[in-house]
Amino acid sequence: MVDYKKFLYELKKKQKEMKAKTAKVVVKEIRLGPNTDEHDFNFKLNHAMKFLKEGAKVKVDVFFKGRSIIYKEQGELILLKFAQALVEVGKIEQMPRLEGKRMIMIITAKK
Repeated sequence: MVDYKKFLYELKKKQKEMKAKTAKVVVKEIRLGPNTDEHDFNFKLNHAMKFLKEGAKVKVDVFFKGRSIIYKEQGELILLKFAQALVEVGKIEQMPRLEGKRMIMIITAKK
């Protein structure tokens, strides 16, 4: 025979401990444009490297304003170039895909 209240208390305590032990995933966002210059690209690339080394995920997106949506291919090339530059510290979790006026790609840190 087990005291039911004590059983519930211990169950909640175990669940709380398990929740505390889980790793918190942090997602950092970096925004580029379809015509981002080389210096700006490298500046944001260094920030992404720092985020990945800290263990965070990096969400890179190219935002198309107004009529710049016609440069979809250029935006995808920028994202793939970004991923290629981060190949030694991160890997692609989600390939570039267009969502409305944004093209989004997610990169995770390598273990």
